[in-house]
Amino acid sequence: MNLPPNLLSAFVTVFVTIGPIETAVVFAALTAGVHRPERKSLAARSITIAGVVLLLFALGGGAVLSLLRVSLPAFRVAGGVLLFLQALTLTFSNPGLSSINASETRDAQGAGDIAIFPLAFPVIAGPGSFAAVVLVMGRTEVWLERAAVVLMVAICLAVTYVAMLVSERLVRRLGQTGSDVVGRISGVLLAGLAVQFIFDGVRQAALLRRPEPGAALDFHIACKDCTMGFRDLGCICCGGRVGLAAVGAA
Repeated sequence: MNLPPNLLSAFVTVFVTIGPIETAVVFAALTAGVHRPERKSLAARSITIAGVVLLLFALGGGAVLSLLRVSLPAFRVAGGVLLFLQALTLTFSNPGLSSINASETRDAQGAGDIAIFPLAFPVIAGPGSFAAVVLVMGRTEVWLERAAVVLMVAICLAVTYVAMLVSERLVRRLGQTGSDVVGRISGVLLAGLAVQFIFDGVRQAALLRRPEPGAALDFHIACKDCTMGFRDLGCICCGGRVGLAAVGAA
């Protein structure tokens, strides 16, 4: 397994779905007028809460899928679709799936701890980032790779924390145009990664696998003189359409 490309893919996927720039913009708007020490405390608590939730999803997501009898290929397709929708919203400069709407903004401005809602969830740890950490963790095979993915998530959260601390300066320097450019570039990258997750899920789905010669041919039909089976009323091996027989094992 080629580890560096997988780590880079994991980093980009989680980084884009968390969206440090988008998080910083929301944080600056929600904490306008708040003193710097309190802003720092809010940022630290929201990152900690989001990190714990993302870690739980990363380490326990596979077990939950097994309990619900949802296969990893099926979740790869579903998660890829979800990430692709977020990529579209980023590309067209609309709020992503982890953003907050007008109603949530009003709730956040009322009494309560905004470190939990809406900062930790859904701004930092939203549906897109939940799906992302489960998907990238599903690509790992050994504990070292899993530890590396957890490290990538921690790095993404650390970058987000720094962006939140300098959110006012970041917003002033980037402006609306700069934020749109960052969002669109992130959207294009995420779209490619999302489609790759969908392709991986479809390729790994058992019903779409090409049977090996001489192997057991579950859910297939074969020519009487062929050991490979056929699909779409045509034998994979010879294209024959006559003398068909149901197959258990070749």
